[in-house]
Amino acid sequence: VQLQASGGGLVQAGGSLTLSCAASKIIFGSMGWYRQAPGKQRELVAMATSGGSTNYADSVKGRFTISRDNAKNAVYLQMNSLKPEDTAVYYCNANFFLLGQKSEYWGQGTQVTVSS
Repeated sequence: VQLQASGGGLVQAGGSLTLSCAASKIIFGSMGWYRQAPGKQRELVAMATSGGSTNYADSVKGRFTISRDNAKNAVYLQMNSLKPEDTAVYYCNANFFLLGQKSEYWGQGTQVTVSS
């Protein structure tokens, strides 16, 4: 499975960005986003299952919205009210279980920079 992410960029604090990620195959599991800021560990931002359940990091609840388009094998992250601390490389993630084994895939990362 290949994941192609896009949509990062430079934005002022309070602004908005939308990240997109397209998978090369149907994902019957979860798709979402992690991020990694300089000097920090990669952390979960938001995930969405193929059934529509979502999970958000506390730091982005109420500001970010994740959505999936299963017909396009895609996941999106609408980011509003961006803060400088949201600055990071954002990675698309897809994972699913098959016969008890977890498979996990990562996109190439897209830089999000929020200026104060």
